[in-house]
Amino acid sequence: MAGTFSQIYIQYVFAVKGRENLLQEPWRDEVYKYMAGIIKGKNQKPIIVNGVEDHVHVFVGLKPAMNISDLVRDIKNNSSNFINEQKFIKGKFSWQEGYGAFSYAHSQIENVYHYIVNQEEHHRKKTFKEEYLDFLQKFEIEYNEKYLFQWMD
Repeated sequence: MAGTFSQIYIQYVFAVKGRENLLQEPWRDEVYKYMAGIIKGKNQKPIIVNGVEDHVHVFVGLKPAMNISDLVRDIKNNSSNFINEQKFIKGKFSWQEGYGAFSYAHSQIENVYHYIVNQEEHHRKKTFKEEYLDFLQKFEIEYNEKYLFQWMD
């Protein structure tokens, strides 16, 4: 019997609701580990989860049976519940609606990994808006500005 073999690598990017700087140290890393656990629990491969105070990058290896939108929905829902249950912030935590999903070849894994691991350094030079618009342009994704994230300029 023939098997199914694939290599699908997706980088998700999504933001805190209102683009508030709520993902704070020291508990931010705990949330990233939790997100990696969600991905593993769905039998997918977490490559790296990292970000800064107001947004997250999640890089995963997907099996073809996993729907891209289902996985990000589960990551966002379960991680926001976790943050609220742990009472990491005062009030209710939630993610903004929407996300970016960008695909990569196997040969790009190391570069994407290093890009994500260096988010703190990267955002000393570039805003989230600049970064996200660069992704949309690089991947030739058409968009309407009114449907993008709330920006904090």
